[in-house]
Amino acid sequence: MSPARSDAPVLITGGAGFIGTNLADRLLSSGQRVLIFDDLSRPGVEKNLHWLTEKHSGLLEFEVGDIRDPIAVRRVVRLAKTVFHFASQVAVTTSLVEPMRDFDINAHGTLNVLEAIRQLDERPPLLFTSTNKVYGNLCEVKLRRVGNRYVPADALVSRFGVGEDTPLRFQSPYGCSKGASDQYVLDYARSFDLPAVVFRMSCIYGPHQFGTEDQGWIAHFLIRALNNETITLYGDGMQVRDVLFVEDLVNAFQAALANIASLSGQAFNIGGGPQYSVSLMDLLQLISEDCPKKTTLRFEDWRTGDQRYYVSDTRRFRAATDWKPMVGVAEGVGRLKQWLLESGKSLRSVPMLHGGAAS
Repeated sequence: MSPARSDAPVLITGGAGFIGTNLADRLLSSGQRVLIFDDLSRPGVEKNLHWLTEKHSGLLEFEVGDIRDPIAVRRVVRLAKTVFHFASQVAVTTSLVEPMRDFDINAHGTLNVLEAIRQLDERPPLLFTSTNKVYGNLCEVKLRRVGNRYVPADALVSRFGVGEDTPLRFQSPYGCSKGASDQYVLDYARSFDLPAVVFRMSCIYGPHQFGTEDQGWIAHFLIRALNNETITLYGDGMQVRDVLFVEDLVNAFQAALANIASLSGQAFNIGGGPQYSVSLMDLLQLISEDCPKKTTLRFEDWRTGDQRYYVSDTRRFRAATDWKPMVGVAEGVGRLKQWLLESGKSLRSVPMLHGGAAS
């Protein structure tokens, strides 16, 4: 990076969202300038922006804008020394209702970011957040039930999780739009020598998360349990995910950026891994141990593209960077619960979302 760009801000598209807020706070706390580009369409994110502004007024810049607007995207990208692209439509259910909008935000919006970077003489590194949904429902992973969770029959998958060599199988419009974005980022790294890394993320949770049934389910479960509201489970509750506290994800972002020269053009599965895997029933049991009233459950049919088992095999990223998760499930859930109580987010459930172009 040339001296002319050394004091440029870090750009975070969708930066008022849950992950963006936590990353911005870390960067701003270290003295770096941050430019957030967000359309504030996701309910609650304006509170995140207010919190960041109050805490970091001198270093934080904000521009309201839509990732689908190529002119606005070019304007903010050319100011940045690094780009974190988080802006997206986040829900499978919304993509089934509005597939064209889902494509415009996720696929076309990402292409806007890539083109804006490609047109620069000095190209900032890009970190893009993809999803485990690019692997489809993983029906090829044979499972057996052990207690209140599914366990892979294959000993290696059970021990290490799902690796990056798993065939891509896009399901649902959301899976297609995020999968297309994922592949475009990797191809721009190859075709145009653009420094870029893709994170295929599992379940991330932590403070500043406005959870719903479709996205942010750990926060959603906590909010409803604390409010003594019924929790709906889609499927049988035995499905398993690896969960990662957002503080550990921010550490992974920083590790990737520090190693961008060697990691560029690669995709990594990022989550807590087998050590931090839980079934939905496991999580509900953990939550119920610390809630005053018994949680009421309701069961509905499986949803399109649902994975009965997904746990990230993070060995490739760990070997490349020495990164590893540090916050255990019980500790992380406890910290999220404390934030919800202190910030008053548990006083009401967050309304069902339609998705946001930049949150």
